[in-house]
Amino acid sequence: MRRTLIALAAGALVLAVPALTSRVEAGPTDASQVASTKRTVTVDQRYPMPSTGRIAILGHGYGHGHGMSQYGAEGAARQGLSWQQITSFYYPGTKVVNGSGLVTVLISGDTSPDVVVDARRGLRVGSHAQRKGWTLPARGTGQWRLRGTTRTRTRVEYLDGSTWTVWRIFAGTGSFYASGLPIRLRYGSTSVLYRGRLIAAFPKAGSTDVDTVNALAIDDYVKGVIPAEMPPTWTPAAVRAQAVAARTYASYEKQHPRAKHYQICDTTSCQVYGGYSREHPASNAAVDATKGRVLTYAGTPAFTQFGSSSGGWTSANQFPYLPAKADPYDGWAGNANHDWRIEVNVATIERAWPAIGNLRQIRVTSRDGNGQWQGRIERMTLVGGTSRVTLGGDEFRSRLGLKSTWVSFAAAAAPRKAVASKPALPKDAADTPVLD
Repeated sequence: MRRTLIALAAGALVLAVPALTSRVEAGPTDASQVASTKRTVTVDQRYPMPSTGRIAILGHGYGHGHGMSQYGAEGAARQGLSWQQITSFYYPGTKVVNGSGLVTVLISGDTSPDVVVDARRGLRVGSHAQRKGWTLPARGTGQWRLRGTTRTRTRVEYLDGSTWTVWRIFAGTGSFYASGLPIRLRYGSTSVLYRGRLIAAFPKAGSTDVDTVNALAIDDYVKGVIPAEMPPTWTPAAVRAQAVAARTYASYEKQHPRAKHYQICDTTSCQVYGGYSREHPASNAAVDATKGRVLTYAGTPAFTQFGSSSGGWTSANQFPYLPAKADPYDGWAGNANHDWRIEVNVATIERAWPAIGNLRQIRVTSRDGNGQWQGRIERMTLVGGTSRVTLGGDEFRSRLGLKSTWVSFAAAAAPRKAVASKPALPKDAADTPVLD
């Protein structure tokens, strides 16, 4: 596909959705892998609370549980599964195809009203409306910026000492690029290198403010995602599975863009992206080894959600390829998120929901029906001395900062009895080892 960025509509960059071409390979897609679809099971689980003190919260997994467990992918890779087998297990029914093209990413940390970059060899500025670009000369102290003006115009300025001086003004959106070389973006006290183009995109027509948007080849984008989402030195098959999942997720977002002027964000609301500065040789190798590979379902990119740990069961979402199913790969020795336990003071829960007064009981009324305790909490009620509050498991998890909604409750561990300390050693024996 021809890669062009010079297309403008209503002040926003428009990118064509890449074609997904013929199937090249696929792992096993046995329908028996699918344990269940999304469901809710009614339960009546009552956990009495102490009037004061702490309770234990027992849990499994970290995250929403949809799709691929990243710890599970590593566990599967350690058992010898290929990336094709890993993605087929976590996204059953999908097919592997070739895809290509560009993606536009909102750089959410740059909240300034401009796009500021360092001068470098080959740095150019482009006018999208004019379909024209100019090589920037050596000027000032080595920084250039794009700013919006009234009537949706872009000012190109360079820093001369402590003063920004206008070099050119043109209508519509502008961007910096350097023939594929990384460009250093500066905002606040932060600087990050990015591949591709850095666009000063107008959020809406008539705006004088701009958002910083990075437009680049999707494989280059994935290189900046993996090290922010998974240890790049994990087993190669796991990192390759992450590359395919991240590339597919971006391909899905391209067809369901977050805004007119960008398709995907760079935070956990989408998937974390750190640009060229975040890249790692090992994960770059995984991207190259799976170049262009995308998972599709019914001919379109799949919504390949992933999370840290399934806890032993994935959680169903709205798509057939995101079922709830037992995950035998998640529980390897290095996964501290598979099973976990924390202790919380009941006063912390009371402060989070002050209307209940003194917390007397936690009553769980529905779960997803999968695994220990009947799975992840769907609905629950906090019963207090003043009132009761009914809420979802996601809200409970969010307010208390829990790893997942797959939790149960128990009495806190009894405090240990104080142990008398050993007498101090004589000074002349301070360096003498003592064997108990």
